[in-house]
Amino acid sequence: MALLLCLLPLALALALGPAATQAGPAKSPYQLVLQHSRLRGRQHGPNVCAVQKLIGTNKKYFTNCKQWYQRKICGKSTVISYECCPGYEKVPGEKGCPAALPLSNLYETLGVVGSTTTQLYTDRTEKLRPEMEGPGSFTIFAPSNEAWASLSAEVLDSLVSNVNIELLNALRYHMVNRRVLTDELKHGMALTSMYQNSDIKIHHYPNGIVTVNCARLLKADHHATNGVVHLIDRVISTISNNIQQIIEIEDTFETLRAAVAASGLNTLLEGDGQFTLLAPTNEAFEKIPAATLNRILGDPEALRDLLNNHIMKSAMCAEAIVAGLSVETLQGTTLDVGCSGDMLTINGKAIISNKDILATNGVIHYIDELLIPDSAKTLLELAAESDVSIAIDLFKQAGLSTHLSGNEQLTLLAPLNSVFKDGSPRVDARMKILLRNHMVKDQLASKYLYHGQTLETLGGKKLRVFVYRNSLCIENSCIAAHDKRGRYGTLFTMDRVLTPPMGTVMDVLKGDNRFRMLVAAIQSAGLTEMLNREGVYTVFAPTDEAFQAMPPEELNKLLGNAKELASILKYHIGDEILVSGGVEALVRLKSLQGDKLEVSSKNNVVSVNKEPVAEADIMATNGVVYAISSVLQPPANRPQERGDELADSALEIFKQASAFSRAAHTSVKLAPVYQRLLERMKH
Repeated sequence: MALLLCLLPLALALALGPAATQAGPAKSPYQLVLQHSRLRGRQHGPNVCAVQKLIGTNKKYFTNCKQWYQRKICGKSTVISYECCPGYEKVPGEKGCPAALPLSNLYETLGVVGSTTTQLYTDRTEKLRPEMEGPGSFTIFAPSNEAWASLSAEVLDSLVSNVNIELLNALRYHMVNRRVLTDELKHGMALTSMYQNSDIKIHHYPNGIVTVNCARLLKADHHATNGVVHLIDRVISTISNNIQQIIEIEDTFETLRAAVAASGLNTLLEGDGQFTLLAPTNEAFEKIPAATLNRILGDPEALRDLLNNHIMKSAMCAEAIVAGLSVETLQGTTLDVGCSGDMLTINGKAIISNKDILATNGVIHYIDELLIPDSAKTLLELAAESDVSIAIDLFKQAGLSTHLSGNEQLTLLAPLNSVFKDGSPRVDARMKILLRNHMVKDQLASKYLYHGQTLETLGGKKLRVFVYRNSLCIENSCIAAHDKRGRYGTLFTMDRVLTPPMGTVMDVLKGDNRFRMLVAAIQSAGLTEMLNREGVYTVFAPTDEAFQAMPPEELNKLLGNAKELASILKYHIGDEILVSGGVEALVRLKSLQGDKLEVSSKNNVVSVNKEPVAEADIMATNGVVYAISSVLQPPANRPQERGDELADSALEIFKQASAFSRAAHTSVKLAPVYQRLLERMKH
């Protein structure tokens, strides 16, 4: 809906006719925002622009469609007002702003745009007013009256006490010796001022905001007979130092200065380019543990990553931020830069204590908290920011902390806290072994893992990787969140405690008393060797109760026919490994018998052929076992649905099965067959 509403201004533009839409140079972001404001105000008459005013301030904005519907600037509510677009004025008795402002010289135009203080100071100099009223072509970035009033008394006194040097130079620095309109104000460009040819830094942002030495352009493109006037929101001053030089002269950057020197980044920060440095103060460095700081300062690679995480790839003035946006750092990470009222925020925190310190190669914002990237952290530090605190406590209890805080390259498979909903397990000898098998040798990245890959743990186990359409699993445990790659180790957040395989499928079945009849049936059908050798099997294993629930005649017939028994058993075996984490709404798994098994998952319950699984993910070296409470029938053996008749039959079978299950071990008909199967198991 919002998109359709945002397209409305375009539709209105088309409705204005060919003159409004004819081909021409691409409009700048500022011109697009101004056009949007003009179209929003069109209902109030010609040349009326809609303006969003920040409640409680004098700040006004021409806004884009998104900001229009949010009705907020830096999280604060705005009100919509309508005023004449730049260059137009009202006529008594007529709607809108039909009259173009009469052109006058630069000096008089200053009064038109509301920069009367600039007029006043121009009068005080002996040379500048005649120049502004005379022939030529100039551009002046004129500070608003509020901008002059916001200067400190000390700065203002120094200007007005020497009007023909200090004040004249300051005003000339706001001027360019040619006409420059907003369509020429390109992001990152420098204009040569009329004060000693000093540069004025221009930034033109995608949201339509234009800044001049980080001062926001308020009213643009007011034409004069001898140039153009742009109204800005602060008095600007010359820029003489690069970022590195500012770091060197500021006492609050003592630790940062040493860090930059140790990392070799001083060459970058004193070179060409346009960067934003989020400069940590001494206080920011003091907030982190001394051991962590010393470790990073003593590790050139971690230190460089840390500093690169504080440098943005382009200059970002505070006035350009009217909503949240993501900005990439030199480290390759993304910082969420936003604002809350007058405060600039980084990753949602108002940690910027001083903003918009201009340098020849960018802008500096002071911050009072370090932005440590994952790549400079140990595994313990990575885990501290993840929902795996219970697992980390278990690793510590098991005496494995040194692996998590040293320079050993490994990958930690850490289960989420939610996995331990029944409480934290006791760390005994068995648990210590299991925890060591949650530590994989080598530092891995999940995007490079592949299906069938084998990983070696510190506990000496081999773990398999399974890649499914929507999940990536290691044995029975699947990765629940993006991995965090630290200085030496990588953290994988897992959705359950991992259980390494303990023998083949046959070993698993033999070691579980629930599957005595299944083991005997497998041996009788001649499938033992297959389930003992290497392979990739998913076995839906009926428990003894599942066999005992079958009608005696049917069960005897099945167990007495080796060929049919083998076919039924193969229907319970899938030809690939499918752990429960890889099951989507429905997965059709081909069985060794040839027919498909329908495996589904709903509300964390896995079902096969719509029969709920009693226990999932019993891992074996050559597959995975699911315990099920019924014997599955291939499609050809399943009864057809026949309404009430089938329901009555199902009820009768259930009654027979229940009766049989109570007397299974004493059944005269079953006992001989069952005894023979038990005898085979012994051999």
